[in-house]
Parts: sequence; C-alpha cells; structure tokens
Amino acid sequence: MPLVTYEDTQPLARLIADDARARKMPPWFADPRVGHFSNDPSLSAREITTLAAWAAAGAPAGNPEDEPPAPRWATGWNIPQPDLVIRMPKPVPIPALCDIEYTYEIVPTGFKEGKWVQMSEIRPSSRANVHHAVVYIRPPDSPWLRHAPIGVPFTASDMKTEADRRDTKTTKADILLVYAPGSSPDRWPNGMAKYIPAGSDLVFQMHYISRDRPTVDQTSIGIVFAKRPPAKRVLTLQLTNSSFVIPPGVDDYRVEVHGSMPNDALLLSFFPHMHLRGKRFEYNILRADGTIEPLLRVNYDFFWQLSYRLAKPMPLKAGTVLQAVAWYDNSKNNPHNPDPTTAVYWGDQTYDEMMVGFFDVAVDANVNKTEFFARHRAAR
Repeated sequence: MPLVTYEDTQPLARLIADDARARKMPPWFADPRVGHFSNDPSLSAREITTLAAWAAAGAPAGNPEDEPPAPRWATGWNIPQPDLVIRMPKPVPIPALCDIEYTYEIVPTGFKEGKWVQMSEIRPSSRANVHHAVVYIRPPDSPWLRHAPIGVPFTASDMKTEADRRDTKTTKADILLVYAPGSSPDRWPNGMAKYIPAGSDLVFQMHYISRDRPTVDQTSIGIVFAKRPPAKRVLTLQLTNSSFVIPPGVDDYRVEVHGSMPNDALLLSFFPHMHLRGKRFEYNILRADGTIEPLLRVNYDFFWQLSYRLAKPMPLKAGTVLQAVAWYDNSKNNPHNPDPTTAVYWGDQTYDEMMVGFFDVAVDANVNKTEFFARHRAAR
C-alpha cells in the first residue's frame, strides 16, 4: 500500500505502530546484539514510541506549514543512472503453473579493455516471477558453458551431453551480482570495485517461478563504472552445504558448513540464502582455541532477502575459519511450509531447500578469484 500522503497513511496508523513495535518494518532481521551494519534502517526506540503515541491519539494530522516537500522517487534505477545497461537479448517465456528449470542467457560484453564496476543493479522485467537471479562473469579463457548458445535462453535439458548438463549446475566463475526479493543493488565504496576482464561474457542465471498465467521476462543489469582503478577488488564467495536432509515435522533443524580463508582479505558483507523453510542463519569465526566469534545472526525471511554490510570492514587473516549455520522449520507451524509431512533435500525449486552463505571480501586489485584460491594450494 502507498504511504506517501497523510490520507494514505492515517487509516493504517495502528498497523504501522504494531509493525514498528514488532520491528517488522522497516525490514531488517539482524540480531542487534551481534555486529554493526552500515545499511541498518531500524527505527530507534524513540521513533517507535512516537509512532505508537501518534496512533493511540487517533493519528492526528500535523501542521500543514511543517509539511516537508514531496520526496523525489527514483524513476527506474535505484542506483545513479547507469553508464551501461546490459539486457538479456531474448525474452524468456514463462509458462503458468509448472516447475521451471534454471534458465541461462549468455551476453557478450564486447569490452575491449577490462572494466571496474562500482555499482550494479539487476532489474527483472517480471519481478513476480523471479525467485532469484545471478549474473556471473565469464572471462574469455573460461571453459564454462562453452557448448552453450549465445544470446538465447537455454536450460540444462537443452544441452547435448551429460558433461554439459552438469556444467549448468556448478561454476567457479566470479559473481557480479545476486538478486532476490528484497535485495539491494551493489554500491561499493571508493577504492573498491568488481572487475570484468576484457572480452568477458555475462551469464544470466534465472530461477523463475510460475504463476497462474503465462508471461515473459527480459532481465537487465545496470552498471556504473568506477571513475578510476581501485586499490581493492571485490569478490563474492560462498559457504554452501548441499548434503542435508531435513526430516518431516522438525521445527528447528540445524545445518552447518565451514571453511578457511585461503589468503588475507577484508570482509565486507553477508547475504544468506534459503527457501521457504528457512528460519535462522548466522555467520561466525571459529577460533583455534575453540571459541566462536559471532558476526551476524538473522531471523530469516524468504520474502525479504537482505544484504548485511559491515559498518567497518573486518580484516581476515589467511587460515581464518568462517562458519555458516542455518536452521529450518519443516513443521506444520510454519505458515509458508509447502509440505510438513515430507523430508526436504537440496534442490532448485522453491519447495526444495538451499543453504548458501554468500559473503563479499576485498583483496588486492590485481588478484582474481582463481588466484585467490590457487596461491593457497601452492603454499600448502
């Protein structure tokens, strides 16, 4: 519902006060006792009390002379006007009422030189049908999906060999941006950016969900280039556990994964991803002495998949062990649970589950993702 004018807002005053008290709005699900985040929109206790008092008084209008000017909303992009917009060349037909395989579309950038990306934003043309989207960077020397078509949508089933079909399920390619409902664009501070090598392709991975009528989607990504080469390169990494089985009826099932940092890096932000049974998610550092340093604890909401950006980037030494832990509610008390009577496995569809702890780090500008991990193997 719109909340732009007093007339819009006054009838909803009680609901606004209740949601503010419950901290459902603005949407922010991080435990306030763990970490500090630069994009935290939470209301202060004083602001919540003011809203509650206003609603209890009958939501009176203020003095018209004190009314601020109407806000100027962004028209289109939530980042500054992009320097470049890359759109999937072919629209993807989305049928009604069926499961849809992950859909890919490969788009050559045509870059004659490498480009540093300061900001980016993914914009589906049919948001209601996009469960999530990932835009990968495929350098010209990458063997990934080399037998796939260019500029047209395809799925694993369209590939000719089993090896090519497996190629759609996993990749070591760097990620330019992840989109999910509620997520925000990337805006890296000055001196940090993501890198697209010359001659790269962008690979759009689209997870569509069908609704009660067919439609089409033609997703775009808007890019703002850095004004000058940065000192730090941003890499998106992930902690993933795909080997779990959530028993039927269990309301607090725990799944854990951990891994060590291959080299020094600067930790920037987190983006947890689960599906409809997701309940909580946390990131921790596991210290050598057995202690645990919590970094983020989230009461997960599938419909508001937020990034959590550290207010102060955290240096991580090579060998630091990061842990991600997820809890799932597969009980009948979960109103979003597709079927509490069945065991749940990792899978692509929304009624399946996932456990992915994305996180962003900054490294030296001349270090790519492959080198970040390969140097660690050489050192061992």
